Amino acid sequence: MRASDIDPGRTNRSPDRAKVLLAGGTQQNQGVVIKKIEMRQYVERKDESLGDYSLLTVLVDTDKGEVEMKYDEGFRGPDALDSAVAMLTQYVGLASLINRALIELQR
Repeated sequence: MRASDIDPGRTNRSPDRAKVLLAGGTQQNQGVVIKKIEMRQYVERKDESLGDYSLLTVLVDTDKGEVEMKYDEGFRGPDALDSAVAMLTQYVGLASLINRALIELQR
């Protein structure tokens, strides 16, 4: 099963950059095994003065299926992916993200 809250036309290619946040398949939440969590960056357009317009998504791979969800988008600068990863991993973001993914899988 694959779920997504993003228009498929926006993510039907390989991401421009990606970072794995969690891997190994040992994390369990509500009886679901979280195999991998990956933050992805899709650069959708470039502007001379504003820079790259990025769509940031999070892919959560579980034993019940995959969910790709929009995390953020906009003109976020050249370090958009690194900033988002830092924010997500330094706070309570991963737990919230996992809960959101499990809700999407149940739909």
